[in-house]
Amino acid sequence: MGPIIELDSGAAGAIDGRHIRALTFQDVRLEYVGSVLRRLGIAPAGRSALVVGSGRGLLARGLAGLGLEVVALDPSPEATAMAVEAAAGEGVEYLTAPAEDPGLAGRSFDVVFHADTFEITGALDRVVAHAARLLRPGGVLFYDTVNRTPVSRLIYLVAFQTLPQTRIMPRGRYAAARLRTPEEVAAVLAAHGLRNEEICSFKPANVLDLVRATVARRKGKIDDKAIPSVTRFVLEPEGRPIVTYLGHARAHPSADS
Repeated sequence: MGPIIELDSGAAGAIDGRHIRALTFQDVRLEYVGSVLRRLGIAPAGRSALVVGSGRGLLARGLAGLGLEVVALDPSPEATAMAVEAAAGEGVEYLTAPAEDPGLAGRSFDVVFHADTFEITGALDRVVAHAARLLRPGGVLFYDTVNRTPVSRLIYLVAFQTLPQTRIMPRGRYAAARLRTPEEVAAVLAAHGLRNEEICSFKPANVLDLVRATVARRKGKIDDKAIPSVTRFVLEPEGRPIVTYLGHARAHPSADS
């Protein structure tokens, strides 16, 4: 019998692929946000940010460390509870709600980051409509997601949720129809007045290290905390996104104040 594969679980021995993914992507997510804000001349201090799909709060705490005032939103009450428990006075506000119906009426943010969302939702149009509503004029929408290519299907549909040796996600977490190309994402953003300004590929520095770490985690030879040090991801701004990519969009010029 293999290990328990369960998202947002604090059970002993359970493998939470979403948390593993958050740990693995943390550095490149923060590096990308920081670099974009610097290029745009936006100082984080005193600015507000919303993280959608915040999980256990790792990205939200990282953005707070940049100086942003952060609200973290996640559909899982279990993940929200673990995020609150892990908080250490960063001042992050944690809420439970889905990306498709986030609420937050009357509120707006300088930065909105969708993590673990675009490749999961079956209603991307609705998610982006809410993002456009919540984003202040001149604000920045960040996202990371998974391209739809033969390689991404092999990794996300087969390796991560089917093969016993490397499975870290519940079956059905990912589906080919929910993996979207950069062009498809840009079209949805544009439909809601958001101009996609850039995509940036990111990938493991060494693919074999990622495979070895996944297998080792499945076997219980390493714990979650060890994963980032052995599965380092790097930004590839000039590369074509074969699997994962980051991007950012801003409000259409006609909506700027």
